Amino acid sequence: MNNAKILYLIPARGGSKGVPNKNIKHLGGKPLIYYSITEALKIAKKEDICVSTDSIPIKQVVESIGVEVPFLRPDEIASDTATTESVILHALDFYKSRGINYEFVVLLQPTSPLRKAIHIKEAIKLIDEDTNLIVSVKETDSNPYYVLFQENEEGILEKSKKGVFTRRQDCPTVYELNGAIYIIRVSALLELGYQNLKMIKYLMPKNVSIDIDDEIDFEIAEILLNR
Repeated sequence: MNNAKILYLIPARGGSKGVPNKNIKHLGGKPLIYYSITEALKIAKKEDICVSTDSIPIKQVVESIGVEVPFLRPDEIASDTATTESVILHALDFYKSRGINYEFVVLLQPTSPLRKAIHIKEAIKLIDEDTNLIVSVKETDSNPYYVLFQENEEGILEKSKKGVFTRRQDCPTVYELNGAIYIIRVSALLELGYQNLKMIKYLMPKNVSIDIDDEIDFEIAEILLNR
């Protein structure tokens, strides 16, 4: 699969409720999106890297880093309710209209600044003829067999996943999406839709798996980046 035509898609909506202008907020002296773009540039040609954004300021930052933004995302797929699938399909349609057809999309969220090019390459190596979807994960700290509970109708807390374990290390391993890498076969996406794709994992270490959502995450990422 080394010769597969791959689109490296970086979705970067302008609006963000948790942290204003999150995707271009500075981390370690650089805009957050800088880290995803520069790692993608280590393994892909510029023309195969697409930042999908609805924001002029983000477009300006991205182009200052050295990647052209080929379009501005329309309003209907730039809202809080817009799905990632709609963003992917919009980008694919854009390139298809220009005679460029991709076999895979590698989705790289800007909120994973510690994900490196080596992680992307390792995930791509997992592609085989049966691959529909590869997702990056970490081993979860919140194991549902041990520490996660939900209330029943009587207000009593019950384990969210049934099992009798007295030690965390005896629990089955449970994985958590870390948001860093999604590899999607385009033909399967078009035929089945994202929610119906068979998913396999690419396991990443905890120390590079931060997914920035709020100001505390920025502070943690700053510490890890300096380390």
